[in-house]
Amino acid sequence: GMVNEWNNKSAAITGFSRDEVLGRNLIQDFITKEYQVSVKEVLDNALHGRETANFEFPLYTKDQQRVEVLLNATTRRDAAGKVVGVIGVGQDITERKKVEIEKTRVAQELQTFIDTANAPIFGIDANG
Repeated sequence: GMVNEWNNKSAAITGFSRDEVLGRNLIQDFITKEYQVSVKEVLDNALHGRETANFEFPLYTKDQQRVEVLLNATTRRDAAGKVVGVIGVGQDITERKKVEIEKTRVAQELQTFIDTANAPIFGIDANG
């Protein structure tokens, strides 16, 4: 669908102003090729009353920086209850994702160190 809402936080995160985005196709113009089908599915589901919470996907900013977004897609209805669109509420989770990746890397590095150490290493549980 065409973008008809774009708040200040959306502009701050992406670098695209409201005027640059309004009236443009969200999926074709702002979603990476590999996520266009899945994002379209989430938005189409919301158009049919099936809302989605906590959908993660990357979005690229105006200067081509990757931003990880956690999206909740909610059906938008008029006063009569007729579906008129979707409201997407996103959260920038880029830093959280970086921390998760680093934690995984450190855990793998530690496991490799344990597995290849030139000394016997063992562990016991809290029950002794």
